[in-house]
Amino acid sequence: MIAIIDYGMGNLRSVQKAFETVGHQAVVTRDRHAIADASHVVLPGVGAFADCMANLEQYGLVEPIRKTVASGKPFLGICLGLQLLFTESEEFGVHKGLGILQGRVKKFPFGNGQAAKTTIRLKVPHMGWNGVTVERAAPPLKGINSGEHVYFVHSYYVEPQDRSVVATMTDYGLPFVSSVWRDNIFACQFHPEKSQATGLRIVKNFGEWS
Repeated sequence: MIAIIDYGMGNLRSVQKAFETVGHQAVVTRDRHAIADASHVVLPGVGAFADCMANLEQYGLVEPIRKTVASGKPFLGICLGLQLLFTESEEFGVHKGLGILQGRVKKFPFGNGQAAKTTIRLKVPHMGWNGVTVERAAPPLKGINSGEHVYFVHSYYVEPQDRSVVATMTDYGLPFVSSVWRDNIFACQFHPEKSQATGLRIVKNFGEWS
C-alpha cells in the first residue's frame, strides 16, 4: 500500500489516480498509523511553502515523515514536497523546512518584466513541459533518458548543499535541480502525475522500488 500524505493542500487525487493507473494501490491519508504501515510514502505539494509547513505541523505529520525517511522505506516528494525536505525557503520571507536534506529553496532570478539571459523571454512561474538531464540513475528513473520531457509548475527551485544528491537537472534560463535522490528518498520538482507516459513510468518505478 502506498500512502499519499494529506495535509490539506496539493493535487492529491491526481497523484492517487496516477498510481492506480499503473496498477499500484494508493490511499490518501493523514493517519500516522496508515503512514507507518505503508510500504511507500508520497509527499505531494501545491501551494505556499510556509502554509504547507504549518499544515504539516498542525496535523502532526512532521514526525511521521521523519520516521518514514529513517525507516528506509521508499519516499517520494513531488513539487513542493521536494522543497519541504530542505532546510529553508526564501518564499515570502525565510521559512524553515523539514531539514531532511540540507540546502535552500530559491526563487528564479527573473520574471516580473525581467528577462532571463537567453534569447527567449521567460516567465515565472515556470509552467509547462521541459526536458531533464539525468545525472544519476535513481531507481524511479529506470528507463528515463536525458531529453525526455516532464511537466513543471513552480516559481522556486532547490539548491542542495550536497551536490551528490542531484538526480536530474533542467534548464530554464539557468540550470536548476529538477530531482534529487539520497538513499530511500527520491523527490522531483516536476509533476510525474501530469507528465503522461514518462511520468507514469516514474510512478510505476517508484511503486516497484524496494
